[in-house]
Amino acid sequence: VQLQASGGGLVQAGGSLRLSCAASGRTFSSYAMGWFRQAPGKERELVAAISWNGGTIYYADSVKGRFTISRDNAKNTVYLQMNSLKPEDTAVYYCAKDRDYEVSTRVLEYDYWGQGTQVTVSS
Repeated sequence: VQLQASGGGLVQAGGSLRLSCAASGRTFSSYAMGWFRQAPGKERELVAAISWNGGTIYYADSVKGRFTISRDNAKNTVYLQMNSLKPEDTAVYYCAKDRDYEVSTRVLEYDYWGQGTQVTVSS
């Protein structure tokens, strides 16, 4: 499985960005997917995750009400819509494939990772 993340960039506070993660392979629809982020000097944290069919969704408290995760299994793609962005959202964002079909919140449960895309929010 290969994951290719895109859509990052520089945006002003209050703005929006949409991240995309395109996956190769025919088993994409069988697994949960997650978006993580890592800011300089901080640990990688789970931002949002979605189960194989979109029936279960997890959001970190820091992004609830502002971010929306979704997936299109026909296109082997998972998205992260980010609205009302804040400077503290600045980080490298990674998409990752879960080992299971249901949502996991632990980093170790994710076995394939994209290359990361930089999101910078200016104040």
